[in-house]
Amino acid sequence: MSKLRLTGSTSGFTELTAPAVAGSNTLTLPTSNGTADQALITNGSGTLSFANRVQMVQGTAVASTSGTSIDFTGIPSYVKRITVMFDGVSTNGTSIVLIRLGTSSGVEATGYKGTTGDGGTPDLYSTGFSSSPGFPAASIVNGQFVISSFGSNTWAESHLLGRSDSVQIMFGGGIKTLSGTLDRIRITTVNGTDTFDAGTINIMYEG
Repeated sequence: MSKLRLTGSTSGFTELTAPAVAGSNTLTLPTSNGTADQALITNGSGTLSFANRVQMVQGTAVASTSGTSIDFTGIPSYVKRITVMFDGVSTNGTSIVLIRLGTSSGVEATGYKGTTGDGGTPDLYSTGFSSSPGFPAASIVNGQFVISSFGSNTWAESHLLGRSDSVQIMFGGGIKTLSGTLDRIRITTVNGTDTFDAGTINIMYEG
């Protein structure tokens, strides 16, 4: 069994050992060190390179007990899917809760295409991914929005939410093309003035 041992300058060593039945195999190392959190991969023909590894990152939960909007920023450019989770979220008014996407230039409030419903008459939306065609006062909402990359800064969305204070299920889906790379999400309301007064919101992203 052949071994290649590299001795440390002061102590210890790093050793590479060929398998007992080695065959003929050549591995070509990459020309750089890659970047933090990357993994070494192969093209199947012996050429190795660094690539971003699949990561699932849990955000820091934010209490939705004040303010007219809640932002999650600093979302990495490698992200391909984002889940926004609601736990007992409510506002002090009846304006519909929605999610808006943004880039380093800011949050975008136009160009959303989709439909949302709650078992009654569905509603089209254009200013954000809407939770429901109706949002009665004191609604307590639980569930999630899933926002997935479609490529070329286009993001598809689907959501399934339920109220814990009443028998109501909210569901829908849509799509939005951003002007640049997504790096933030905002949870707000259509009128932009109703205040969050209960619950917790968090995100999880992966890519």
